[in-house]
Amino acid sequence: MTRVVFLLVPHLHLLDLAGPAQVFSTAADHGLGHTLHYAAEQEDVPTAQGIALRADPDLPALAADDLIIVPGWRSYTLREHGALGGATLDWLRAHHAAGGTVASVCAGADALGRAGLLDGRRCTTHHDLQDELARRYPRAAVVRDVLYVMDGRVVTSAGIASGIDLALQLVAVRHGPAAAARVARQMVVYARRNGDEQQASAMLRHRSHVSDAVHRAQDLIDTRFCARLALTDLAAATGLSERTLTRRFTAATGLTPLRYQQELRIERAEHLIGQGATVESAARSVGFQDARMLRRLRARASADAAAVARRHVRDTAGDTGP
Repeated sequence: MTRVVFLLVPHLHLLDLAGPAQVFSTAADHGLGHTLHYAAEQEDVPTAQGIALRADPDLPALAADDLIIVPGWRSYTLREHGALGGATLDWLRAHHAAGGTVASVCAGADALGRAGLLDGRRCTTHHDLQDELARRYPRAAVVRDVLYVMDGRVVTSAGIASGIDLALQLVAVRHGPAAAARVARQMVVYARRNGDEQQASAMLRHRSHVSDAVHRAQDLIDTRFCARLALTDLAAATGLSERTLTRRFTAATGLTPLRYQQELRIERAEHLIGQGATVESAARSVGFQDARMLRRLRARASADAAAVARRHVRDTAGDTGP
C-alpha cells in the first residue's frame, strides 16, 4: 500500500485538497493500493471556504514509496501566511531525503520552498504568486504559465483545479495512463492535461464523440493496449462487423483502432522513458517486440507534430486580421 499524506495548512482551499484526494481515493477504489491520511500542526484546520477539517496532529512515519501533498491556502502574498514549524519542515525534508516524493498545489509550493526543496529545481505555482515565489526562492527555476512541473521527486502545480491534473499524472506515472484514464472517467474529468504540454492525454482526447460502440472498443483497448488485440475481438465486443467498427471508429476519433492503440503505447513509452527507462525496455513494456517499431512511430509522431506547427505558423502569418 502507498500512503498519500496531505499536509493541511490553515485556510487551505478545499478544491486544492479535494481534487487530488478524490483522484487517489478513486484510484484506491480501482484497487491501486493507496490509503489517504490527513496531517496538520493542529487538530482542527480552518479552510478558506469556511468549513473546518479534522486532521492528525502527529506527523506519520513514512516509507520511500509514500507521497506527501501540500494543498494551497488563501493568501494574496506568500509572506502573509505564518511559517510552518521547524519540525514540520524537517519532516518534509527527511521524507524527500529518504527517497520519497513531495508535491504541492498552488501556494503549497511555498512550504516546499521553506523546506529547501525548491533549490536548484524547476517548479511552478498559481500565476498570481509566480513572481513572489521566484523572489522568495532565487535558487529555484520558476516555470510560468504551466499546469505542473515534475522535477525528480519534487512536483509542483498551479492553482486550484490543476491539482487534479497533477494527481492524475502521478497515478499515470505509477500505474500507467490506462489507470489514470479510468480514474479520470470515473471523476467525469474531460481530460488529463499534461503539464506544459498543450495536448491532452491520448486516452481522453479522442473521447468527445457520442458513439457507445466506439467507447466500448476504446475501453477494451485502454485496458489491454499492451497486448495483441485482434480486430475480430474488438468487433465481437461491440456487436459490430469489423468493417463497420473500423468505419465508425475512424469517423468518431479520426484514427483506426490500430492507430489508437499505437498512440496509447507511444504515450506510455514516453512516460517510461521520461522516468529513465531505455527505449528498448520501454518498447517491450508497452507490447512491441523490439524498439524499432517504437522508434519509427515516435519519429512519425514528431514529424506529424512538426507539420502541424508549420501549418499553424503559415496560417498565422497569412492572417493579417481586419
